[in-house]
Amino acid sequence: MDHHGTHHGGVRMGFTLNGRPVEHQGGVTLLEALRGDFALSGPRFGCGEERCGACHVLLDGESVPSCALPVEAAEGREVVTIEGLTPQRLQEAFEAEQAGQCGFCLSGILVSAAALLRRNPDPDEAAIRAALEPHLCRCGAHNRILRAVRRAAA
Repeated sequence: MDHHGTHHGGVRMGFTLNGRPVEHQGGVTLLEALRGDFALSGPRFGCGEERCGACHVLLDGESVPSCALPVEAAEGREVVTIEGLTPQRLQEAFEAEQAGQCGFCLSGILVSAAALLRRNPDPDEAAIRAALEPHLCRCGAHNRILRAVRRAAA
């Protein structure tokens, strides 16, 4: 490895992506690998500084920003994007509450909500707000988003 953390000589690292094993050469962020090499459009590039939540994915079940995380950090671990989320009850609840406007923030919000509901199947409003604190929604759909997470938990 050189000082940038990239592998030379064709050494590849592997991880599980949405339930299937994948390999990657490294040298990019996890978000760049997901959107570029694995052609997943769910995780979005928002700020690039881990401050908006649009790029969140599950890493071993925890919601984490992927925009500044080196893909090497996923080695041997499980990555789940919005495309791999199951069951669909969260997405259905968001649709029922019309919780999305432009939708740019929603994939990150949905993976954070999924992580919350796995940890706590019946969260109160304070727990939902805390779990979604890292996410910015510029459309102002916050109240609908909170209702949707409560609906999915019910």
